[in-house]
Amino acid sequence: MHLVTSMDGTKIAYDKMGQGPALILVTGAFSYRKFPSQVQLADLLSENFTVFNYDRRGRGDSGDTQPYAIAREIEDLQAIINAAGGSAYVWGLSSGAVLALQAAADGANITKLALHEPPFVVNASDPKPPLDFVMNVTELIATNRRSEAIKYFMTKGMGAPAFVVKLMRLMPSVWSNLMAVAHTLPYDAVLLDGYMDGKPLPATLWSTVTIPTLVLEGTESPVGLRHGAQAIAKVLPNAKLLSKKGLGHTKKLNTRIISTELTAFFMGK
Repeated sequence: MHLVTSMDGTKIAYDKMGQGPALILVTGAFSYRKFPSQVQLADLLSENFTVFNYDRRGRGDSGDTQPYAIAREIEDLQAIINAAGGSAYVWGLSSGAVLALQAAADGANITKLALHEPPFVVNASDPKPPLDFVMNVTELIATNRRSEAIKYFMTKGMGAPAFVVKLMRLMPSVWSNLMAVAHTLPYDAVLLDGYMDGKPLPATLWSTVTIPTLVLEGTESPVGLRHGAQAIAKVLPNAKLLSKKGLGHTKKLNTRIISTELTAFFMGK
């Protein structure tokens, strides 16, 4: 494990493995650097890249200086980029994709960007969270109701059936991992606020993100996620959409397919 200090003094933990161009992995909600599928993906990518697999603020071995702000998370990612030599490829999953996109728009030195199913809700007919989603998630965590927050985030935010949460509660190791990072769910909710209301993405919102960008979507994914991926691919000036079975992220990640496609994109094959 390595540590880097973010701009506000927060220690951010990361693992570094492999050789080759620097590639940073940015996880989504509930995930962290030691999450099994994240470790698998990092191992596969380390065959061609120097992989930086880090704990986002508040997760795993990273610090959690308050108050939270998206700008602080962008600074955390920039600190990892600095540790990687000043520039890097970046892959972001779900809310992590939104964070990576925001960082690129903010001027982070990202040379190529992969956005893996950012959870934008762009069609009024697609399932979307309640208008008070951020407030409710924040309140549940503030009153130490982590289990309720997990259920609420998964069902109301991610659209998961309630029985899925019940099944997870029957798997002690899975549930304990979710509980360990549940307090960061308000951070993900804030990152997504304004982008899940069923309205089209503004055409010029990320017009400054001109770097080569790959948007990944699984053909098996819920239609709302696919609509969001397709929308951001159209909005970004230098993006292409990759639709393929096995790229979905709402179930277990198919790390081999993902690593193959990321390698082809980042290595220019």
